[in-house]
Amino acid sequence: MSDLTVLTGMVLSAMPIGDFDKRVVILTRERGKIAAFAKGARRQGSQLLGPSRPMAFGAFHLYEGRSSYTIRDAQITAYFDELSRDLECIGYGSYFLELSAAYTIEGLTGTPVLTLLYQSLRALMKPSIPRLLVRYIFELRLMVINGVYSLEAPFAVSDSTAYTIHYIGTAPLGKLYTFTVSEPVLAQLGQCMAVYRERYLEGHFTSLDILESLE
Repeated sequence: MSDLTVLTGMVLSAMPIGDFDKRVVILTRERGKIAAFAKGARRQGSQLLGPSRPMAFGAFHLYEGRSSYTIRDAQITAYFDELSRDLECIGYGSYFLELSAAYTIEGLTGTPVLTLLYQSLRALMKPSIPRLLVRYIFELRLMVINGVYSLEAPFAVSDSTAYTIHYIGTAPLGKLYTFTVSEPVLAQLGQCMAVYRERYLEGHFTSLDILESLE
């Protein structure tokens, strides 16, 4: 067995393996996206039952194999249980996780996306911020992090909308969810995001279909 490695991250997805195990994908600060096995995680009372849930965030203690990791235990600091009580919030959270999985790779630091994901899930729990705005901020900043987007609006927009786009693209990650916008700006921002998604987001996202049926 290899030496124990401690990585900070969030579970992006989990799938059953065999009768009692899970295979999870974790976005980590230190090594980007990794695959890990949680042995016995589906057994009632398992100490890995909670840490192997999507959105679980904390420090994961793992043994490293040739192509994957095995979780020994974890110290979870956030489960985002509040989101599970609202169907629409679950939709947003699932979409954020799926996008994060699609636009991160193994071996590269996952810090910017992990920070964005963590802050965005927290923002979903703030009643003062429209959830659509949280979604647009997450999508837009993820594009910026991945270098596939310029800060130019795709068509003529109001000065307020242009400023909002620029702010989302350049503000410190910790300051992204400290503002709100008027309904006209939100609507225009949504139109811009439809264009950006068509241009820059490759692939089909099942969670987005589900989310848009709930919005």
